[in-house]
Amino acid sequence: MPDSSPGSTASTARPSRRTVLAATAGVTSVLAAGGTVHAATGAHRPDDRKLRALVSRMTLEEKVGQLFVMRVYGHSATDPDQADIDANLSEIGVRTAAELVAKYRVGGIIYFAWAHNTRDPHQIADLSNGIQKASLGLPRGLPVLISTDQEHGIVARVGEPATLLPGAMSVGAGGSRSDARNLGRVAGRELRALGIRQNYSPVADVNVNPANPVIGVRSFGADPDAVAGLVAAEVRGYESSGVAATAKHFPGHGDTITDSHEDLPTIHHTREQWEELDAPPFRAAIAAGIDSIMTAHIVVPALDGAEDPATLSHPILTGILREELGYDGVVVTDSLGMEGVRTKYGDDRVPVLALKAGVDQLLNPPSLDVAWNAVLQAVRDGELTEARLDESILRVLRLKARLGLFDDPYVSHAGVDRVVGTRSHLAAADRIAEHGTTLLVNEGGLLPLSRRRTPKVLVVGADPASPSGTTGPPTGTLADALTELGFTATALSTGTAPSAATVAKAVAAAADADAVVVGTYNVTASSSQKTLVEQLLATGKPVVAVAIRNPYDVAHLPGVRAYLASYSWTDVELRAAARAIAGKVHPRGSLPVPVQRADDPTAVLYPVGHGLTY
Repeated sequence: MPDSSPGSTASTARPSRRTVLAATAGVTSVLAAGGTVHAATGAHRPDDRKLRALVSRMTLEEKVGQLFVMRVYGHSATDPDQADIDANLSEIGVRTAAELVAKYRVGGIIYFAWAHNTRDPHQIADLSNGIQKASLGLPRGLPVLISTDQEHGIVARVGEPATLLPGAMSVGAGGSRSDARNLGRVAGRELRALGIRQNYSPVADVNVNPANPVIGVRSFGADPDAVAGLVAAEVRGYESSGVAATAKHFPGHGDTITDSHEDLPTIHHTREQWEELDAPPFRAAIAAGIDSIMTAHIVVPALDGAEDPATLSHPILTGILREELGYDGVVVTDSLGMEGVRTKYGDDRVPVLALKAGVDQLLNPPSLDVAWNAVLQAVRDGELTEARLDESILRVLRLKARLGLFDDPYVSHAGVDRVVGTRSHLAAADRIAEHGTTLLVNEGGLLPLSRRRTPKVLVVGADPASPSGTTGPPTGTLADALTELGFTATALSTGTAPSAATVAKAVAAAADADAVVVGTYNVTASSSQKTLVEQLLATGKPVVAVAIRNPYDVAHLPGVRAYLASYSWTDVELRAAARAIAGKVHPRGSLPVPVQRADDPTAVLYPVGHGLTY
């Protein structure tokens, strides 16, 4: 059965103003008069007196629910597929998003592609409307703050036909604050049209460790001041679109060799190093008016001698973030299902300790029932006061008000069609990607390739799964783009660890080509990708390599005469690399991180700022 929520395929009309006011009557009567206008959204922002009146009417259980942001499976708020109903029953104890809101009164819901929340733009809008309708139909019902991780680049939850923009390191390579601001504006407008009002972006981590397994190209780069400027610009772009940006991961996740999804990393920076390397982007985000900041599941002994994860650290979240940096916006945890926050304390203690540390939103606990009841019991036992909950709820309600959720929480198919994936947005994505494409090596002027001298091109290399709902695979995307540019290009996927047989097949195919383009993905000293490239070079055919994730690959392949860095394998960045290969555009990017020598990691092969052009 179709979802009958406003904006559904059954009835695509936008809910009338009267319908919205009726659904929010219990709320809007409290918020009716005396609000100021938020510059970014035009939405009414009621004063704290009116918001406090809302809080005073909540039951304790409703207050606890407002602190949680939870996942839920399904494309519809009321009629998901049976497999998603089963997953919800297994993990959350409810059947649908509507039941989740009714049972736990959650203040937020996070969308994931793997939870089947983001099939297509109209469906996303319908899901958002269904969630809002379910929540606002409850006694003392409040609008839900819907969020997602739409960083762009290698982390995105909403795929095509929405506009997919370059990732942070590509933007860092372009170095344009205007591009960063435009990215936030475009991304924010599209998310808002889908009913998503909080985005967990930008990444404010300064990636100073090439071995970082979790941040890497999600960071703008290794220079704190450059990162700070781009973070602030992107935040302002999101502000202009009426979507809450989220700077992450405080106090800085850029210098670790441990993935906090899997374990608890320790950052060994001194307090002085933290001030110099990690703090500037967060200071800049706060100065730019950032709406929310996400915590990191990392230990920083110099900032908290108890060596608690930052998410659970009062000295870090209250002492530094709130008191020293003067931040009074919303603090949201990184996912509480990650192992980094679960190694030291149980799942029943983590949400309580996070609130005691200064957190406002508890994101995606592994068991909502355990976490929700633990917070409820902590209040009843006196470990947490109801007044402490009220502080966080007030911050969350302020944010909802600034984003216009009390004024009109609904979206429409017509609004989606006006905004999502428009020609101007797609053109902006292409321009930003072109600005970031970085030419690292071009010996003998091998690039650009000539359609006359090298008309037949073989594209080989790694084909990791598409990170963000793009068409992919990378070899196919590059081959298609080169064909559109006048070459005759064929694709042959060789993978991230090509076997001897696969290498031999690629070498044989190269015999019929005039040039070879190879996509490399996180090459190491022992990687068989090296063997592939070396044997292709031995054919004597011109070989052009494109690092489709980390730019550090170039250090392991010194024989390659032409090397580009695209910083991601999403379509927009690969197509920009193809245009550079063909000479349709001139490379403009420069490295935002240094590339160390493979044989001596203490020596720099290419410094920050290195980049060639034609």
